[in-house]
Amino acid sequence: MSGVKRPTSANARLKSLLNQSDNRICADCGAPDPKWASANIGVFICLKCCGVHRSLGTHISKVLSVALDEWSDGEIDAMIEVGGNSAANAIYEAYIPEGYSKPGPDASHNDRRRFIRSKYELQEFLKPSLRITSGKSSTDSIRSSFSSKILDSFRLKPSEESTVQTTVIKSNLNPVWNEELMLSVPNNFGPVKLQVYDHDTFSADDIMGEAEIDIQPLITSAMAYGDPEMFGNMQIGKWLKSDDNALIEDSIINIIDGKVKQDVALKLQNVESGEIYIEIEWLALDQ
Repeated sequence: MSGVKRPTSANARLKSLLNQSDNRICADCGAPDPKWASANIGVFICLKCCGVHRSLGTHISKVLSVALDEWSDGEIDAMIEVGGNSAANAIYEAYIPEGYSKPGPDASHNDRRRFIRSKYELQEFLKPSLRITSGKSSTDSIRSSFSSKILDSFRLKPSEESTVQTTVIKSNLNPVWNEELMLSVPNNFGPVKLQVYDHDTFSADDIMGEAEIDIQPLITSAMAYGDPEMFGNMQIGKWLKSDDNALIEDSIINIIDGKVKQDVALKLQNVESGEIYIEIEWLALDQ
């Protein structure tokens, strides 16, 4: 996406990316010569903006020093896939309201914090009104072990206002739903909350496990490429496995036959064991 050549060493690859003209100024305030970066968002930032990014938490922005921190190949790959500050800002600053001023290098801390929170945490400037589709897993299997209990219900919940549920599969410890669930994603979206239940006819369903799906990497990748039908089959993004999420392995985002899709393998949380596999597809409202 960025056109950056891929030097062999991690430091050389990072330096090559930093030397892009758009990466020589802070993505958030325009200060020259940024020495910090948000590895998961994919932008280079200055020291003052770095402090605000850190205050948001690593689940929103994982800040690393370009010179002092050790970068993994995966983190550098993620930066390269975004394509630089201009590509990221084309997404995160797509719709800045008229009269709203982006902070400059000399902006106050409060103005800087207000803008950065609106841009990344609240995501107020993204292109609005898209939908997400959840379908069957590419592996076509769900593996679980919950003693003798039955795993038979599946719900995706991005918020209390938007909930969808599969049909109940009875008497099956390894259910395969093969269903498509549609979710409308609001402007101020959060993670999709997935919950697995033991259905009970006569009393409340018992929750058997849960996990959260960070859809930000999918949205960022989809918006960066625009119309996916213009591209061949290719990888365009990645949600990295970490101690802060339930991923079993890195989740790859691809354009496949003109559609943006992501395979997600999750280890269910708050339960002894259990895994679930889903495929997510990103759709524009006019599709």
